[in-house]
Amino acid sequence: MSTTTDTPRVYVACLASYNAGELHGEWIDATDADEMHEAIAEMLKESPTPSAEEWAIHDYEGFGPIKIGEYEAIEDVAELAALIEEHGEAYAAYADNVGVDHATEAGFQEAYSGEWDSEKAYAENLFDELYAYDVPEHLRRYIDYEAFARDLFMGDCYSIESDSGVYVFQNI
Repeated sequence: MSTTTDTPRVYVACLASYNAGELHGEWIDATDADEMHEAIAEMLKESPTPSAEEWAIHDYEGFGPIKIGEYEAIEDVAELAALIEEHGEAYAAYADNVGVDHATEAGFQEAYSGEWDSEKAYAENLFDELYAYDVPEHLRRYIDYEAFARDLFMGDCYSIESDSGVYVFQNI
């Protein structure tokens, strides 16, 4: 039984034990490739099946919507996990949307505009930042923020649902 943590982690299983009908494996924090390799080597060393050498990732958590394959390269998993741990679920959503192979930290930082209650909330904030001094207070109630949001999200921006609203990204 596993517990949820903020740190992405993987369950690595010994394949020799698995093929012999036994479950032997370990949950490993996935943010450092060297530590992961060490933990996998130690898990295989402690296997109840002699000459255990092969392993596979049989479960994972903390990677949001991203799917981790059984035979993913440890270095790739660790790099992704470290970025998710640093930037949170927003990075996982971004990487899943653009593709893990194309998701870079620089690209994320350039595109990410924050987490908002809604697309309209983002549009309203952006409009106020850009035009607050240009629109007299008595005319502000006539601004159609929903239309502004619709136009923004037709090309300039995109959003991905989060637990408490939306993550907003710029189309760059």
